Amino acid sequence: MEADPNDAVRIERVIAADGAASELLLVGEAVHGRWLYWLPAMGVPARHYLPLAQALAGRGLAVALHEWRGIGSSDRRAGRRQDWGYRTLLEADLPRGLAAVRAAWPGATGFLGGHSLGGQLAAMYAGLRPAEAAGLVLVASGAPYWRNFRFAWLIGASYVAAPMLTRLSGYFPGRRIGFGGNEARGVVDDWARTGRTGHYAAEGMGDLEAGMAAYAGPVLAVRLRDDWLGPAASLEWLLGKLPRTCITREVLGPGELPGPADHFGWMKAPDPVAARMAGWLDTV
Repeated sequence: MEADPNDAVRIERVIAADGAASELLLVGEAVHGRWLYWLPAMGVPARHYLPLAQALAGRGLAVALHEWRGIGSSDRRAGRRQDWGYRTLLEADLPRGLAAVRAAWPGATGFLGGHSLGGQLAAMYAGLRPAEAAGLVLVASGAPYWRNFRFAWLIGASYVAAPMLTRLSGYFPGRRIGFGGNEARGVVDDWARTGRTGHYAAEGMGDLEAGMAAYAGPVLAVRLRDDWLGPAASLEWLLGKLPRTCITREVLGPGELPGPADHFGWMKAPDPVAARMAGWLDTV
């Protein structure tokens, strides 16, 4: 483990089950006996959540920032010869990262959280391994099912076009088109399938919804009022997959944030979101 002098972050090198490596960023200490394992949005490097992690650490909550395979510090990059899907993320990568956090903060209680696709994958993982998630924290998240969005026909068409584009390019060129990062074909296939059908499943794993439906931990769902990528209907579709959970819903508007109340704007000044998260974690 090493320290990053610029951000006062401890950096743990995590080796996945298949040898892929990435950095896990550890911020704060579990002084209240709790930590949050945070999953970024599609294509967003872990370091972009350092302001959020530091705001939470200032409130006594330890935070671990996961790095998605193919993004940021990951030693893999999506391409014709490098491909993976949800199964790899859920079975090869996340268990190793969570094991590293449990070793760093032994005896503390762990919560899973995430932004956008990160929140969805947190819910999927909790369904697969409920003992590893005392609760879920979802921010600007929701199921991508096309019927839950304005201009639904256009969103639905994108879920047909995206997998076709990945096959032409060998990967999803998110940086070039301005949506997400450069993602693996398998990730986009799994994501687009949910977008078309409204159902969570993964290649090589099959249905994921039975586990999600059985999960019974508490959930905090924070929605940004002007988030067209995570509207209320999208969030409710995701929460509907978690019928046994006790859900707390929070909505933040422009008057409660120093910037726009949208999908990414809150990340630039995340203290109001961190305050809601920390307040909820103090009650569960």
